[in-house]
Amino acid sequence: MSFTPAPWPRKLRSQEWFGGTSKDAIYHRSWMKNQGLPADLFDGRPVIGICNTWSELTPCNAHLRDLAERVKFGIYEAGGLPVEFPVFSPSESTLRPTAMMYRNLCAMDVEEAVRGKCIDGVVLLAGCDKTTPALLMGAASVDLPAIVVSGGPMLNGHFRGERVGSGTHLWRFSEAVRAGEMTEAEFVEAEASMSRSPGSCNTMGTASTMASMAEALGMALSGNAAIPAVDSRRRVMAHLTGRRIVDMVKDDLKPSDIMTREAFENAIRTNAAIGGSTNAVIHLLAIAGRVGIDLTLEDWDRCGRDVPTIVNLMPSGQHLMEEFFYAGGLPVVIKRLGEAGLLHREALTVSGGAIWDEVKEVQNWNEDVILPVERALAKSGGIAVLKGNLAPLGAVLKPSAATPALMQHRGRAVVFEDIDDYKARINDEDLDIDESCVMVLRNCGPRGYPGMAEVGNMGLPPKVLRKGITDMVRISDARMSGTAYGTVVLHTSPEAARGGPLAVVRSGDMIELDVAARRLHLDISDEELAARLAAWTPQVKAPASGYASLYHERVMGPETGADFDFLVGCRGNAVGKESH
Repeated sequence: MSFTPAPWPRKLRSQEWFGGTSKDAIYHRSWMKNQGLPADLFDGRPVIGICNTWSELTPCNAHLRDLAERVKFGIYEAGGLPVEFPVFSPSESTLRPTAMMYRNLCAMDVEEAVRGKCIDGVVLLAGCDKTTPALLMGAASVDLPAIVVSGGPMLNGHFRGERVGSGTHLWRFSEAVRAGEMTEAEFVEAEASMSRSPGSCNTMGTASTMASMAEALGMALSGNAAIPAVDSRRRVMAHLTGRRIVDMVKDDLKPSDIMTREAFENAIRTNAAIGGSTNAVIHLLAIAGRVGIDLTLEDWDRCGRDVPTIVNLMPSGQHLMEEFFYAGGLPVVIKRLGEAGLLHREALTVSGGAIWDEVKEVQNWNEDVILPVERALAKSGGIAVLKGNLAPLGAVLKPSAATPALMQHRGRAVVFEDIDDYKARINDEDLDIDESCVMVLRNCGPRGYPGMAEVGNMGLPPKVLRKGITDMVRISDARMSGTAYGTVVLHTSPEAARGGPLAVVRSGDMIELDVAARRLHLDISDEELAARLAAWTPQVKAPASGYASLYHERVMGPETGADFDFLVGCRGNAVGKESH
């Protein structure tokens, strides 16, 4: 597939600010010139925004200032004028109560900045988990030419001869301490090995998953997702992206041209093949909503169910992003999907050509990292979408990270009212729980936490860990870190704070999980469930004011992407007239 460019030259959007000799045009140009810009930069060449989520309080993105300079080189070479601007940067590791609460705020910032500024196209500089979906959401709602550059993953960690994956080993080491298998001093010593270079998580966590989703959607140049942050080829990717966005503006190649239903189906299947984060479900649903694609949880199950997980990376497998890049990265995975008839080959990308043309000649350089199908980590990967009387609107589970023996399980519920209740009780030796029980955590969804924090992968009780047990069935309306693992049911919807069935589960109730049948069932009668729901009263109070109040009032459920109800859809790039 090839893209038919718009007629060129045409009047660029930026010329509404800079073109001509009117008072307004001179006003805009004169202020821009105080930065030392020559007059001929405003002669009708494309003005390209560089939307940067750089922040020293977003460690994954702290190196993006350098990448922005590389993007500028490419823009200048291609005949454009680069202009960098900051937007809100939701950090996974330093922002409370949770970065997810601020994804929508970042998306609003991006949308209004891109629409209101004097630019013809935009390069989206992202890295940390929520920055990639937020930037794509905002750019999709404006629909100016846009392209993603990811910050890239950090280098492998190493501790006492063991390869350490960021996040994944944090959970493992923490459980080892609680089980008495590792000292706190050793845990602190391991800390230095976890984040030893710039970049995002080196596992297939949410950051690398969403970088992969951007590439699979066609919104980044081929090969963008896996290049390590400190590799010189990451700078080259930024440079080439700067060149490419200028041509995209000339061709008027927009997100709505690229992010079609076929593109989203490609991304869903790619997520299955890489063993990607469950967070990708919420983010792709939200992005799809911004471009008017009716994507549903059922699409996730339909498209991903029969796709084998072939990328052998933590948390599902053994390796890290560095090895994935050396093996050939995401293009190899996309090629495998194409060869298996699981790819819409003609889907358009930011290159202006078809996605298959980008990958058909690539090679796999390490079949222990990108596995043959016969050695897949999971024959039926993807994200399992569960329904039943406990999750009428759906819940999700990641089979490649779960324990096979627990994929069909019936157990006694042990209920925690919220994360504080969990923390207060989980280490109590008198807690009535064993490995056959089902841990239930509620009031941690979009409204409940607020923001739907990554607390769904609850740590096991120490008395269970001491038996050598490393996994139990856990159910919540929360999310789970993309670096985490286990038989964890997430995003249970409607959430407890909205009066979903999760709100009325009682300790001692029996719960049935059957992943193959896609069933999540609370074993009480319909009449009993109805009576409990009728007697339920809200436990979570709405914040009185501020952004938290807006979030509580207008956030939608995870089954539609947890976007704000008033942000769904594309509002275009038109701006009102102004006069000075």
